[in-house]
Amino acid sequence: MTENSLDTAGRQAAADQASGAPEAVGVGSSTVVRRSPSGGRPPRLTLGRRAVVFADSLWRPALVLAVFFVAWWFVAAREYVPNYLVPTPGQVWETMTTQWSELARHTLVTLYETVLGFVLAAALGLVTAVAIAYSRTLDKALYPIVLFAQVIPKIAIAPLLVVWFGLGLTPKIILAVLIAFFPVVISGVAGLRSTDPELLDLAATMGAGPWRTFRKIRFPNALPHLMAGLKVAVTLAVVGAVVGEFVGASEGLGYVLLLANGNLDAPLLFADLILMSAIGIVLFVLVEIAEALLIPWHASRRAGVSLTTS
Repeated sequence: MTENSLDTAGRQAAADQASGAPEAVGVGSSTVVRRSPSGGRPPRLTLGRRAVVFADSLWRPALVLAVFFVAWWFVAAREYVPNYLVPTPGQVWETMTTQWSELARHTLVTLYETVLGFVLAAALGLVTAVAIAYSRTLDKALYPIVLFAQVIPKIAIAPLLVVWFGLGLTPKIILAVLIAFFPVVISGVAGLRSTDPELLDLAATMGAGPWRTFRKIRFPNALPHLMAGLKVAVTLAVVGAVVGEFVGASEGLGYVLLLANGNLDAPLLFADLILMSAIGIVLFVLVEIAEALLIPWHASRRAGVSLTTS
């Protein structure tokens, strides 16, 4: 079995599994093809068409966001709720502009903790998922431990991490890892175990070893599941970093949130929440872009196109 044959088989099997179409498997110089009546992959989109699809995906959330801000402004401006509880958008904007240098510094700290925690969680989660998927012994040994670690409230162990690792960035990063780790493991295991057994048997028959089978068949097939888990994990990493900053921190958006709450500074509190949300949204979009680049052939990436062309 050639390198290209396995690569094509892995990607096609994953795409077919997601879309419900039969697989097309290349072996050596021959190809075994079982196609659905609808045909193969859709044609590539032009740059202009991609821009139209992207704009179409944005206007609905933009409309909802605009309605939310108008409602917020109306409630705050009419003082249906006191401004010391719900400030106006203008007050929040003024706070962000006047205190931007400090807010930017704290935002970068939280961003660093989040990104590093997410990267470590993704790496450790993938390794653990591979170990669990490939070994029944490790599955029975590791899975209960992973589940036990997940159900422990992370806010409860934050003080313990501060005692162990001090007041620096380390406990915040560890907490981000602990919270983001579980979705990566679960999605990775589900993806690795979803590979068509017939395709694995075919690869083994043609002499493909475990590493080659993993690289060309199992991993491409697991990517859609894994990317879904990473999108959940990256938002949870923000939560982990902020929760860690609630305990024994002197910088970061979580620390600013505690200060604003203690001083009853509602505009600063709202500005802080907006920056936290911005970090999560930006990181989520980056993972979405990575997904579009890694698995453009997957049905989930074609869903938006089919909706706009129907």
